[in-house]
Amino acid sequence: MGFLNIFIVALMPVLKVILMTGIGFFIALDRIKLLGPEANHHLNNIVFYVLSPAIAASSLAESITFQSFITLWFMPLNILLTFVFGSILAWLLIKITKTPKHFRGIVIGCCSAGNLGNLPLIMVPAVCEEPNNPFGDPSVCSLLARPYASLSLAMGGILIWSYVFGMMRLYTNEGTENETPSETVAVSSTELAVLPSTNAHTISMHPTPSDAEIIKMSAWKKIMQQMKIISKKVDLKKVFAPTAVAAIVGFIIGIVSPIRKLMIGNKAPLRVIDSTAYMFGEAAIPCMTLIMGANLLRGLKGSEVSRSVIIGIIAVRSILLPALGIGVVMAARNWGLIASGNKLYQFVLMLQFAVPPAMAV
Repeated sequence: MGFLNIFIVALMPVLKVILMTGIGFFIALDRIKLLGPEANHHLNNIVFYVLSPAIAASSLAESITFQSFITLWFMPLNILLTFVFGSILAWLLIKITKTPKHFRGIVIGCCSAGNLGNLPLIMVPAVCEEPNNPFGDPSVCSLLARPYASLSLAMGGILIWSYVFGMMRLYTNEGTENETPSETVAVSSTELAVLPSTNAHTISMHPTPSDAEIIKMSAWKKIMQQMKIISKKVDLKKVFAPTAVAAIVGFIIGIVSPIRKLMIGNKAPLRVIDSTAYMFGEAAIPCMTLIMGANLLRGLKGSEVSRSVIIGIIAVRSILLPALGIGVVMAARNWGLIASGNKLYQFVLMLQFAVPPAMAV
């Protein structure tokens, strides 16, 4: 393939995203006001509670089977690595730019969580549909594209609503929550100090604990205190967001053969449920991209985040993480962790390192 053909193939999916984002930007303008702040809020709720769970559940249920999940075992690990490397780079960025505490969660979220949902669902099938794509027959490529993009959507959603949301909430409430551990430790030490003492005869009958035992006891109490603090901080309703729950349901439907036969396929008795979810899911990508365009307009009006932090996030997501992704995928291929002949799979794995920050952040 010539350079021009490769450029056109790569350009088409990006143009689709730009056009949809541009429309969202346009209808959010003050002169148009079709997607103003209130409409954007309501549309965002519809996407969050209805459309995004529908596309997650239907895509996984239709595309993922037990055999395909075993074949794609490296993809969840690859997505986890994007979050790990992104978090490390975010920590370095925070130290370099001296980011204020209440913005650190946002920086970690933007650097670690990529747009693993709607962008792969748009870009990967669009690349496959091009006649001169580098991945072979368009029909075969399109057949493989949906499971790859669906699994990326599901794993990304679960990690975003568990890890990223938890980190952002911890840093947002850090000022008030920092007082809790010290208060807890103070209460514990007070309770230990006012324990009723026994007489000398009783003390002499029982051996005194050694220094090692005291250290073990205090360490265990500290661990239990930290567990209690974490359990108070973590809101399970937020961790198990609708998209994450729908992804788990989609996994179960796709992997468990008896349930799959009931719901998936032209002759399935409950196929109407899957087809309804699929119809709702089809609207998710355009709506999410319109919201992204409207959010761009709000960002252009001003931001409290410093320019150095914004430039750093762009450098992490656009330069450093893609370079790390190439290294990870090449190492995995050389070590035999992924099939060397499946170019589309390798492309999707690299794309997961190169996408911009997730809209959910």
